[in-house]
Amino acid sequence: MIKLDITKVTPFVGEDIIDVYYGRAIKAQETLVKGTCPGNDFLGWLHMPTTIKPEFLEEIKAVAQTLREECDAVVVAGIGGSYLGAKAVIEALSNSFQWLKNDTKNPVILFAGNNIGEDYLFELTEYLKGKKFGVINISKSGTTTETALAFRLLKKQCEQQRGKEVAKKVIVAITDAKRGAARTCADKEGYKSFIIPDNVGGRFSVLTPVGLLPIAVAGFDIDQLIKGAQDMDRDCMNIGPTNLAAKYAAIRYALYQSGKKIEILANYQPKLHFIAEWWKQLYGESEGKDGKGIYPASVDLTTDLHSMGQWIQEGERTIFETVISVENPEYKLLFPSDDENLDGLNFLAGKRVDEVNKMAELGTQLAHVDGGVPNIRIAIERLDAYHLGQLIYFFEHACGLYCQLLGVNAFNQPGVEAYKKNMFALLGKPGYEKETEAIKAKLQ
Repeated sequence: MIKLDITKVTPFVGEDIIDVYYGRAIKAQETLVKGTCPGNDFLGWLHMPTTIKPEFLEEIKAVAQTLREECDAVVVAGIGGSYLGAKAVIEALSNSFQWLKNDTKNPVILFAGNNIGEDYLFELTEYLKGKKFGVINISKSGTTTETALAFRLLKKQCEQQRGKEVAKKVIVAITDAKRGAARTCADKEGYKSFIIPDNVGGRFSVLTPVGLLPIAVAGFDIDQLIKGAQDMDRDCMNIGPTNLAAKYAAIRYALYQSGKKIEILANYQPKLHFIAEWWKQLYGESEGKDGKGIYPASVDLTTDLHSMGQWIQEGERTIFETVISVENPEYKLLFPSDDENLDGLNFLAGKRVDEVNKMAELGTQLAHVDGGVPNIRIAIERLDAYHLGQLIYFFEHACGLYCQLLGVNAFNQPGVEAYKKNMFALLGKPGYEKETEAIKAKLQ
């Protein structure tokens, strides 16, 4: 199971204070379980790992196998929680240089609909020319601008290249059960579809078909991903002193109350980069409201020690770090000896590269703590589907608890709509005539 080390936090926030907030986090858990917290109509994620039926996973795997057999490439069209979780898991489990290999076992997984970059979309459509590609369109409404724009382009190209009958087999919709443009399109065209549960918000949806189908298409074990989440779900139901999600929530809140306003999620494993991107959305969109909330940032170490290290070590002391550490790498590589020893590194000869990395991790933590930065360490045994399932559910559960301590609704995102209104007004979308007038006046 996940390990949580707080020994480098207690010099900054006393254990007695953490214990007080831990007690409050356990009480917050009772409101989650009873469904009496703010946003309680979006608690479908809470016990989803333990309620997923094996036959449902088999259905997802069957559709994934069809896409794997029929496609050289599969484009996942979605934005925010509709792509970040899947991308995080796929990147974490993939060979770092898979994109350079001519591997016919697995389709190339591509992502679109998460930006409005014309060059990106042009280059994507150029790459797909002549390819046997499919699309997983992930959108509750089907009208989210970024995703709808990308899907319109991809649908047309898929039908032109592969014909409408084949396109029906290789375009899959993950959308609302009854409503919205994406549902209407899927029903009309006869696409296979999966439902985004009404009671699960996008940033909590990685363990639904939103994340599971792309991960399965990429060739990874969704049974083990769910098993890890199930085991962590059971651990999070513990109301004793060892509930790790409640402990993490309590520590974050204690640090926030002591003036720490920025949390930096750090990793020493490059494959975890998009786990941090997923985590940033989960926490930023959940707690950043009502003028409250810790700002979630991230660094890839040791890489970013050569760019952000100075600021972390000696900048404004409003930060704390949470380090995700992978205890056992997948492979073994020894540091070689060199007769000339021009770089002076022969003292490392014969050591595993991971040992050097672990000492860099520990040395950095000690330096940052000495520099006034509290450090939380989250250790997972290895980077596989099972332990990623644990990590994902741990962060989700802790987020729900922390937001209750903070006094905000973890499950809404009213601020996200502001940019959309302005964008639609500037583009002259029908129905936004008054807004268009107002914004043009503002720009004069």
